[in-house]
Amino acid sequence: MSENESAPTGRGMYWTGVVLSTLPSLMLLMASVMTLSHGQQVVEGMAKYGFPPEAINVIGISALVSVILYIIPSTAVLGAVLMTGYLGGAVVTHVRAAEWANVPVPVIVGVLVWGGLFFRDARIRALLPWRK
Repeated sequence: MSENESAPTGRGMYWTGVVLSTLPSLMLLMASVMTLSHGQQVVEGMAKYGFPPEAINVIGISALVSVILYIIPSTAVLGAVLMTGYLGGAVVTHVRAAEWANVPVPVIVGVLVWGGLFFRDARIRALLPWRK
């Protein structure tokens, strides 16, 4: 096998990736549905962080589109990049509000996004500098 070729994804590795990918997908799917519902708690939370009411739909739709792209194998990398950006926004929001206890949550979710993709997509494993 040449250096540019990647090892195929075995069955166990693939299903580990699916399970790891399901967790952040469900979390962001739930967040997008809650955001798009415009519930009182969502509107108050957005106002607390300085987001105008007009931003609620944009934020909810961006989370939803990111998740949809992530779960489709041919667009999973784009979805992971977009989910990472979305989660980075959550980190910045909590840092700006000095809510340090909330910062690890989006970071951990981001690690799960890429961890799941690492296990289910041989192309991602080929990009990393880890070699035998």
